[in-house]
Amino acid sequence: MSIQSVDVVYTAVATAENGRDGRVASDDGKLDVIVNPPKEQGGSGAGTNPEQLFAAGYSACFQGALGVVARRENADVSGSRVTAKVGIGKAADGGFGLTVEISAAIPNVDAATARDLVEKAHQVCPYSRATRGNIEVTPTVA
Repeated sequence: MSIQSVDVVYTAVATAENGRDGRVASDDGKLDVIVNPPKEQGGSGAGTNPEQLFAAGYSACFQGALGVVARRENADVSGSRVTAKVGIGKAADGGFGLTVEISAAIPNVDAATARDLVEKAHQVCPYSRATRGNIEVTPTVA
């Protein structure tokens, strides 16, 4: 489900120069990084890459969604960690596509509760909602 433009409470702005082999910076100067393709894609691997940036954003957002769900469920997710693995490769149509594995380690709940919290966070997380039906996302419990 999309949101209406009048409902937006924050907009991030970043600009890339020279695509996957250049620089990306936010308009407020808080993010300014060199991007290079990883060695696996024939690049130098000297800088970060879009997949790492996506993984960082997704894992942070999912952790936040996990916290929202935990408060609703009165569950303790303190000390939890969320890891996002973002893969890139050739798609069937000849273009490129992404896959994501989201893994959450939640030490203060039992395995069944952890699975339930991760599934509910996957329904709440804006990144999960944005990618649903577009890329393969697998939420798991570590």
